[in-house]
Amino acid sequence: MLDQFHHPTQVIVGGFAAAALAGTGLLSLPIATESGEPARFLDALFTATSAVCLTGLVLVDSETHWSVAGELIIMVLMQAGGLGIMTMATLFAIALSGRLGLRARMLVQAETKTLQMTDLRRVVRNVVLLSMVSEVILAAVLAGRFMIGYGESFGRAVYLGAFHAISAFNNAGFALWPDSVVRFNTDPWICLTLAVGVIVGGLGFPVLFELRHSWRRPKRWSVLTRLTLTLSVVLLVIGTVLLLATEGRNPRTLGDMSGADQLLNAFFGAVMPRSGGFNSIDIGAMYPSSWLAYDALMFIGGGSAGTAGGIKVTTFGLLAYVIWAELRGEPSVNVGRRRIPEQLQRQALTIALVGVGTVAASTYLLLVLNPHTLDQVLFEVISAFATVGVSTGITAELDAVSHGLLAILMFVGRVGPLTLGTALALRARTRHYELPEERPLVG
Repeated sequence: MLDQFHHPTQVIVGGFAAAALAGTGLLSLPIATESGEPARFLDALFTATSAVCLTGLVLVDSETHWSVAGELIIMVLMQAGGLGIMTMATLFAIALSGRLGLRARMLVQAETKTLQMTDLRRVVRNVVLLSMVSEVILAAVLAGRFMIGYGESFGRAVYLGAFHAISAFNNAGFALWPDSVVRFNTDPWICLTLAVGVIVGGLGFPVLFELRHSWRRPKRWSVLTRLTLTLSVVLLVIGTVLLLATEGRNPRTLGDMSGADQLLNAFFGAVMPRSGGFNSIDIGAMYPSSWLAYDALMFIGGGSAGTAGGIKVTTFGLLAYVIWAELRGEPSVNVGRRRIPEQLQRQALTIALVGVGTVAASTYLLLVLNPHTLDQVLFEVISAFATVGVSTGITAELDAVSHGLLAILMFVGRVGPLTLGTALALRARTRHYELPEERPLVG
């Protein structure tokens, strides 16, 4: 079966597609809904795709539409999407056979973005262990708060804690309340716990592994870790300041809050565009300038090989260094004391431009199909493509064709534009010659 594929990324794309279809089938069962009636195919497909692609956009209210069985299915899909279909498949292979073949190693390397193909069994084990430990800690904190602060029973508190811990660490953005977490926007225990889960999951497994071993020795950090941490902090600060500056005067969002609550919700709002998907204030009531700031933060996204979406902060950072080197007339692109290969520069440029093109084309189509404004539609498209999940409130109002397009965007955003493009190519083409060089005018 595997020999039918010409590249591991094809199997990854097929794995995510199979998970989404399986989730659609399960959510279409009568037991998955509160009413006991089978869900609409589009609702099931959209929700399953949103869950396995770690987005959080929904067409129906998760709390009232889906039963406990349906919510558990969503939890499993979120966990599967976070760990990666190929990582989970490799775990089963290890359990059954005790060893990995070359093709299986290639699949895990492509999914986890590991830089070497040595000891992938240990890599996969650490990915799963890190995910499980992080989610258990988050769930314990949330469950304790739900019991102590909100009077939930032990069982209900544990269930709520586990669901939202998985949703936060995997940057999925699913919540079991119609207003996401707006009702908790003055509770730092809830907001900061969810924010920490989103940040940690969004940094990426390679960065987390490196920090575990050398967090006290920043001079030994790789370029990946330096770019990811530096840009993540910078974007969080910029996002918080922008939201305070704009929404601090908006009585429908932050305007009527105390200074401490404004800071808490501005920080929370700056974390979520990295792909978290929760919201503690009404996104639809925000000023268009704040929507634009969200657009930029969502498009950039989080760290590579993590649960966040977007084009990734490393892609954005590398392009910034490319521009800086070109402006200075440097013959090569250097980050610290390391030179960046031209292949990675082209890859970063390709990912960014494919992302821009995908967002632009999808925005145009949705504008043609729906009566909503450009800023609303652009926000919705970037949220789907960057697998964020926040919305200005127009998701359910779009037509069926637009819902299908958003589902495709979520899928493309999860597997990655470059991965999807590679998967669709039957084989890589090698050129055994170089053409004569010519320098056309640029600019």
